[in-house]
Amino acid sequence: MTQKELLYMEDAIEHETNLISISELSVENLEDKDLKTFMKGQLKKHKNLKEKLMTIMEDLANE
Repeated sequence: MTQKELLYMEDAIEHETNLISISELSVENLEDKDLKTFMKGQLKKHKNLKEKLMTIMEDLANE
């Protein structure tokens, strides 16, 4: 993996971390049931994406 690709992966993980934080705050503070359900879905989506990115980075580190 090139240095540029590594930096891209690090940025992507940080973006997912930020989106997880925003989604968690939204779920805690929203009163509208439909919006809250939507944000719970987004939270799950971003947690899964971050986990996938972290797994890729771990696999690369173990090569």
